[in-house]
Amino acid sequence: MSGSVNKVILVGNLGREPEVRNLQDGNKVVQLSVATSERWKDRQTGEPREKTEWHRVVIFNDRLGEVAERYLHKGSKVYLEGALQTRKWTGNDGVEKYTTEVVLQRFRGELTMLDAKGEGGGYGGRDSYGGEPSYGGGGGESSGRSSGPAAGPDLDDDIPF
Repeated sequence: MSGSVNKVILVGNLGREPEVRNLQDGNKVVQLSVATSERWKDRQTGEPREKTEWHRVVIFNDRLGEVAERYLHKGSKVYLEGALQTRKWTGNDGVEKYTTEVVLQRFRGELTMLDAKGEGGGYGGRDSYGGEPSYGGGGGESSGRSSGPAAGPDLDDDIPF
C-alpha cells in the first residue's frame, strides 16, 4: 500500500471549446477549462450568492481526448476523474511560473458526459438503455460502458426531493 492518494473528482461545465494540440510523437493533448460553482444564501442579507472555481484539465488519454474533441462543447456538463499535477516553467520574462492542473493520464482517468439530449451543446445523445455514455481510461479497454440502469427512456422524471 502506497500510503497516499492523488485523485480529483469534478462535476462542472466547460467554459470554452476544448483545445486540441498534437505532440511531436503524434499523440493528442486536449485541454479543458471546467467551472464548478457553489451557491448559497447569505445569512445576513438573504441574497443568493455564488462562487465559481475554474479548473484546468489536461487529457493525455487518446480515447478520452477523441471523445472530448468530438462531443464536448462550451457549456457541456461533465464528470471527470484525474490527478493533480503541478508544472513549472520559465516565462519569456525569465521568471519561474507554476500551474496546477487536473490530468487524465494515458491509462487512468475518467470522463462522463452528463448532458441530457439537447442540453448544454454537448453530446446530445443517449445509449439504447437511456443512460449517458461513460468513458473511462483504465487499462486501455475503455470505449463506452453505460452508466445507468437498463430501463426505458421514461425514467427522466424529476426526483421529488
